[in-house]
Amino acid sequence: MAARLRPSNKRCAVIGGSGFLGRHLVEKLLDRGYTVSVFDIRKSYELPGVAFYRGDLCDQQALLPALEAVSLVFHCASPAPACDDRELFKRVNIDGTRTVIQACTEAGVQKLVLTSSASVVYEGRDIKNGKEDLAYAKKPLDFYTETKIEQEKLVLEACGPGNGLLTVAVRPHGIFGPRDPQLVPVLVDMARRGRMTFIIGDGTNLVDFTFVENVVHGHILAAESLQPGSSTCGKAYHITNDEPVRFWDFLSELLVGLGYKPPRYHLPYPLVYGLALLLWLLALILRPLVSFKPTFTPMRVALAGTYHYYSCDRAKRDLGYKPVVGLKEGIQRTVQSYPHLRRDAPVEARRDQVGPTGLFN
Repeated sequence: MAARLRPSNKRCAVIGGSGFLGRHLVEKLLDRGYTVSVFDIRKSYELPGVAFYRGDLCDQQALLPALEAVSLVFHCASPAPACDDRELFKRVNIDGTRTVIQACTEAGVQKLVLTSSASVVYEGRDIKNGKEDLAYAKKPLDFYTETKIEQEKLVLEACGPGNGLLTVAVRPHGIFGPRDPQLVPVLVDMARRGRMTFIIGDGTNLVDFTFVENVVHGHILAAESLQPGSSTCGKAYHITNDEPVRFWDFLSELLVGLGYKPPRYHLPYPLVYGLALLLWLLALILRPLVSFKPTFTPMRVALAGTYHYYSCDRAKRDLGYKPVVGLKEGIQRTVQSYPHLRRDAPVEARRDQVGPTGLFN
């Protein structure tokens, strides 16, 4: 039997590394001198020096080779928030995370960083400058939030001397940036279909949108802060741009930057939310007979019409976090990265890759 290699402090694995956030994280880790392996159900790109392992997250034997000699694991795999498959969410976010923890323990991994979500405390009501000590949502509005809560609990409770694993959870919110397959393509698709003319509510609600490089920066700071006896072990940290912005102003800047008209007409929030709730219930009742997915779910309407922004004070104090890219620059860089989605782009250049209509992590 071959001897097991000893974990290296500069060797890490990114579970879900083929996704939007995962790929940005892999690239930054390489820049910082880490050796990186990626475990995912698919391989979406190639990078020199990166070892890719394909497999099912719930298959511990498939996962273990990706963790050989690894001291640090980033777990950012999850179905898209807009997915309505409860069993898939449970399998990936809960069962899969149990497998990750078990595999990390067996492989001798020292640190585990989870990509959680600020939505774990969100119930559709206003949150202004929310801190990490807010209670978990008792009535989550979607399956994503419901399972992310359980996932975060599993990871944070795994921190301690019992299994030799140090864990931390990063809670980003409203991730955006170049290569995102969801936000900008979905906005453009809706604008082309004439569905971006209305503002839900009065349009004054402030929210957090977070440029992807800042989310990556927060993950790496959280990982490097984990040391035996450190106060960060077993904690959650909000990571945002720390620049709350009006939800509809943010979307309008993206649309206008790409040559489309911004939404102008207002619809009452209670009316739209009530309609979304009715359609969601109808879809649930009719599911055995007819399958349809409402464009607006209660969660999406709530996110569009309420305040939800979070304090980064804990991350600033414990991790030394500070956004590395401001919101204006992030918007500009995002717009510039989608030339094929501009309104004046040639038809043959419009390589739309519209993903699920989930705007938040």
